[in-house]
Amino acid sequence: MGDEEKRNRAATARRQHLKSVMLQIAATELEKEEARKESEREGYLSEHCPPLHIPGSMQEVQDLCKQLHSKIDAAEEEKYDMEMRVQKTTKELEDLNQKLFDLRGKFKRPPLRRVRMSADAMLRALLGSKHKVCMDLRANLKQVKKEDTEKERDLRDVGDWRKNIEEKSGMEGRKKMFETES
Repeated sequence: MGDEEKRNRAATARRQHLKSVMLQIAATELEKEEARKESEREGYLSEHCPPLHIPGSMQEVQDLCKQLHSKIDAAEEEKYDMEMRVQKTTKELEDLNQKLFDLRGKFKRPPLRRVRMSADAMLRALLGSKHKVCMDLRANLKQVKKEDTEKERDLRDVGDWRKNIEEKSGMEGRKKMFETES
């Protein structure tokens, strides 16, 4: 086990040494990068911004101010034009994205509410005047006569909570409930 511990220690020491060497190399690269950026900045400024010579007389100072104002105006116009171009392209992109979205057919579906509708009403809504088939399923069922027993009649008379549930659903039913209560 002593031999294995030595190997582990050597491996961790080597890892730490490699890590420190890598950090030193990265630090020197960062310094070189900063120096290069600074020299590029100074070169750009010396090329585009000549040194300022402040004249001695009042007229020369006013002329210099006029020149500076004209340069500022030109820069502002260019900035405004670029902003307008960016806004225009952004609007075009939004329009194209909307067209693409529409062409794909992925519309945002609104939340639908349930509507009670008979099969006949659905067919009439879908087919319009073409609807001739009667889908009244209850009419097609066989009629079975059932003998009413006394027990069932008593239960029916007591009051079934499901009774008239369709009449009370919706706004019409609520209106009827309020009218009957008062």
